Amino acid sequence: MPNTKSAIKAMRQNIKRRAINLKVLESVRKTSKGVRKAMTAGKKEDISKALSAAFSALDKAAKKNVIHKNNASRKKSRLAAMVAKSSK
Repeated sequence: MPNTKSAIKAMRQNIKRRAINLKVLESVRKTSKGVRKAMTAGKKEDISKALSAAFSALDKAAKKNVIHKNNASRKKSRLAAMVAKSSK
């Protein structure tokens, strides 16, 4: 356990930040999974909406420094390639 006042405050801040970051990561995972589910369903409208939502979630996570911008870019690229490959 922390001993100093500043360490106690830092611990409180870390707990709050972790909760927020986990919510952001959860939204990234849910939207990415939504793209995969839409692809199995095969409806083009649903796929484009899901892909747009996933891109938005990834961009927001990168903007908040929850994930690195290159990590977000890589995931977006892989999702787009997966969608393009399935639409052939």
